[in-house]
Amino acid sequence: MSQIPTLDIRRFDTDRDAFVAELGAAYREWGFAGIRGHDISDQQIDRSYDVFKRFFALPEEVKRKYHVAGGGGARGYTPFGVETAKDSKHFDLKEFWHVGREIPRDSKYAADMPPNLWPEEIPDFREQAYGLYQSLDRLGSRVLSALALHIDLPEQYFADKTDSGNSILRPIHYPPITTDDIPNVRAGAHEDINLITLLVGASSAGLEVKSRKGEWVPFTADADTIVVNIGDMLQRLTNHVYPSTTHRVVNPPGEKARQPRYSTPFFLHPNPDFLIDVLPSTITPDNPSRYPEPITAQGYLEERLREIKLK
Repeated sequence: MSQIPTLDIRRFDTDRDAFVAELGAAYREWGFAGIRGHDISDQQIDRSYDVFKRFFALPEEVKRKYHVAGGGGARGYTPFGVETAKDSKHFDLKEFWHVGREIPRDSKYAADMPPNLWPEEIPDFREQAYGLYQSLDRLGSRVLSALALHIDLPEQYFADKTDSGNSILRPIHYPPITTDDIPNVRAGAHEDINLITLLVGASSAGLEVKSRKGEWVPFTADADTIVVNIGDMLQRLTNHVYPSTTHRVVNPPGEKARQPRYSTPFFLHPNPDFLIDVLPSTITPDNPSRYPEPITAQGYLEERLREIKLK
């Protein structure tokens, strides 16, 4: 594969074996694929982006009302200049908001999954943001079903391991870049922490994926395409059968840098108490287990959040 493929997920129902084989091959090679044919409408995405843009346009002091000090960015607002890619000298050029799963407050996961915050200045924020959360959660479950089949697991293997997943919707605003001499990029080279990430808004240039040859490959998807990539938890669970690929968001050249950029990833996580232990089916003489010690999803998440300065 010379370029990152885009596949139509409707073929999971009409041409299952071929779709599963092609999707699995894309992830083995790239850790990334474009997914189209999903049932998330342009109108739903546009409505979501409208409320996100209206929030980020609020005065700084208003947005900071929703910053939870000591909360690790788990919910609400994280200001510009906080998150820093692992091993990077410079913070990312972005601000963002986190929406988590709505769960009963007497749930056994309540301590790890705090209640959501909602900006009172944007009345329709909750409806649009959580609607998009639920739509991406459903689409992510379909992608995981196909990946499970590809590595000889039952189709529903992930269903009861992600149904209370500590998943996060993250609307991001990259403000305009007003000077040519900054050392930072909009998002430094990194891998994602979670099982898979679904990205709405990759139709703006800037996303680059590192190939196995070490080359940076731009991936600007069509407007109807959601980019789905493997995270470190799934890489660990599958013993690197599915690689978590390094990616970044670079600053565009010239006048395009003077424009804001918005994107919204959905980080699909397992349930907090899920034990990430290498799947026996992915251990072979050529690929011995790389992770003899299992770790819970919540333990792994906290470890990684400290590395990127969110904890």
